[in-house]
Amino acid sequence: MTNTAYQIWETFKAGLTDEPTDDMKQALGNAIRVISSIIHRDGVLANEPWLTHTAQELNEISYDVEAL
Repeated sequence: MTNTAYQIWETFKAGLTDEPTDDMKQALGNAIRVISSIIHRDGVLANEPWLTHTAQELNEISYDVEAL
């Protein structure tokens, strides 16, 4: 998933007006985890395993982004 994380980070950087920092990577990782948590919650409530799986993948990607 590192390639996916890299693509997300590069897209994020393209929208910046300031130079990217490690703090920005942390912030982006945190934002992805919040989205993952919401998707996971909705997947559990709707009994949709694919949503839960997607949330788990997003959670992994969030840490990959921070590690770049």
